[in-house]
Amino acid sequence: MHTLPEWTDLRFFLELARAGTLSGASRRLEVEHTTVARRIDRLEAQLGTTLFDRSREGYELTDMGQALLPHAEAMESAALAATEQLSGAEVAVHGVVRLGVPELFAVRVVPPLLVNLLQANPELNVDLLVLPRFANLANREADLGVMLDPPTTGRYMITKLATFRLYVYASPDYLARHKPIREHADLAQHDFVDYVQDRLASRELTYLDELGFTPRRRLCCTGMPAQIEAASLGMGLIMAPPYAVPNDGRLVRVLDQFFAERSFWLAAPTDLYRLQRVRAVWNMLRDFADSQPSLFVHDRDEPGRARRRA
Repeated sequence: MHTLPEWTDLRFFLELARAGTLSGASRRLEVEHTTVARRIDRLEAQLGTTLFDRSREGYELTDMGQALLPHAEAMESAALAATEQLSGAEVAVHGVVRLGVPELFAVRVVPPLLVNLLQANPELNVDLLVLPRFANLANREADLGVMLDPPTTGRYMITKLATFRLYVYASPDYLARHKPIREHADLAQHDFVDYVQDRLASRELTYLDELGFTPRRRLCCTGMPAQIEAASLGMGLIMAPPYAVPNDGRLVRVLDQFFAERSFWLAAPTDLYRLQRVRAVWNMLRDFADSQPSLFVHDRDEPGRARRRA
């Protein structure tokens, strides 16, 4: 190899590695898919090696492609940092941040926070990815994400955002039509609303299995918004965190002595975390979670009082 590869070719390489298809990479890069293919062919010819295995399903990195990936990511990180610094972003936060969050967290928690953040930073734009699953940071679907399962491999900044508790709720109408719930054993006689079990975004969502009995799932949904609505209409009991429950009286808490506990994690690729605009959104979420514990744990929970934990 007599010349160094062009950075733009390496950018095409990165986007194809993340998207896995020419069409996906072309959408990210806003070019024709033939342009992506041509750039990859040129890069492979220049390097004298095959970077992708081609198939009907898409493009998958070869061993040489995997070896090139961290170097291309390091160049991308340096280019982003240089652009931010030279554009004056060390003084003013600007640019686009893609934030991936679970559905109800996005609806109930995030938008009010963005009002102040965007007013304070007029050059900042946020793409809020409201997902029925958790954002895929490995393929750069989002710049940072809120998730139940933090990445275990790769270069990421990770912090615990909040520990939250899932309590049992029911609609007043449901409670009026069914047997009273005075103790934990009574729950076994009731219907539940839950996730579709073979479509779970995380094994951490199997908290209903920790009730101590096999729950009678009368309705299962792929997302919690639909579960909340169904439970509000009296279709069964639901386990949910406080932030997910609308403050309109349609759902009331059942059995104060029982809850399950989980944690949300905040994660971002290390190179993107260095960008001021990403840290601005990161810090917004951290500060809010620290200042609003009642959204994650009921404020009437008494630390010294016995609780049954799932």
